[in-house]
This record gives sequence, C-alpha cells and structure tokens, in this order.
Amino acid sequence: MATKKIIADLNKGEKLTGTNYDIWHKKMTFLLNEQELYEYLTTITTRPPEGNTAQYRRDIEAFNTWSKKDRCARFTLLSCMHDDLIGTHEHCATAKDMWDQIGFDFGGTSVTRLRSLVLKFEMYKKDPKNSMTEHLRIMSAMIRDLKNAEVALSNQQQVQAGIRSLPDS
Repeated sequence: MATKKIIADLNKGEKLTGTNYDIWHKKMTFLLNEQELYEYLTTITTRPPEGNTAQYRRDIEAFNTWSKKDRCARFTLLSCMHDDLIGTHEHCATAKDMWDQIGFDFGGTSVTRLRSLVLKFEMYKKDPKNSMTEHLRIMSAMIRDLKNAEVALSNQQQVQAGIRSLPDS
C-alpha cells in the first residue's frame, strides 16, 4: 500500500518528459531503492531450461518471482513518465532494458539537448498564474539542468536571466 502512495505522490510532480532526465533519474533511483526494486535495473535473469527435477522447480519458482518483481519495476518506470514516452519504452522486455534505453535516449548531453536547454532558459518568461516562488523554482531547475549539462552560468548571468524572465508590467 505504501508503494502505491509513493508512486502517486511522485506522479503529482513532474514525470519524465525527456528534458528533466537528471532529476527524474535521481527520484527513480530513490523510489526503486525504497521499493527494493533497484537491482532489477541492473540485472537480468533468464528462464531456466525445461525440466522436471527438484532443481528445475526451484529455478522456475525463482525465475517467476524475479519476473513479477521485474514487472513491478517496469510498471513503476512507465507510470512515472509522460504519456507520450510510454509507447516508446513499453516494448522493453525487462526493467533493465527500459532503464538502459531511457538513459541512452535522455541521459547524454547531445548537442540537440544542450541547445534545447539553453533555448528554454533564454526564452523563459514568468507565467502570470505562477507565484514568484514557483517562478524561481522553475528558473532554479533550468539552471540546475544546465549545470548538469556542464554549462556554467555566472551569478550575473543568472540574475540577468531572472530579470529578463519577469513580465514588463
């Protein structure tokens, strides 16, 4: 029951969109560790060859247990990503395959991703619906994403961007 509440709470925040991979990755690592599912992101178990021995029955029981936990890890990953990304990743056979594919798709700092982060930061304007606290949280997250992509902004650049993002009125 606690697991479902944790996932529900996580889903209230940002899901994986592709541009927020770094923070999403950290959250998922914490969540899957808490659920004792993190090992399913790093290991794969294969189905034992058919047989009718006592060892086969133990092996198939262990495999079935592993498969069930792996499905839980896959479901958790899928439920914590934006709807348009689910179709791209639901085909992965294991949680490890999915984790690796997501990391490949969004983890590296490609030139395209870097441009996207810089453009988003430079073009960002405060939404009138957002409080100043929310606005500064969004700006801080963009600065953190740029820092994670190894784009260092001086304090002066950060302040100038903050001022530029405010409405004219």
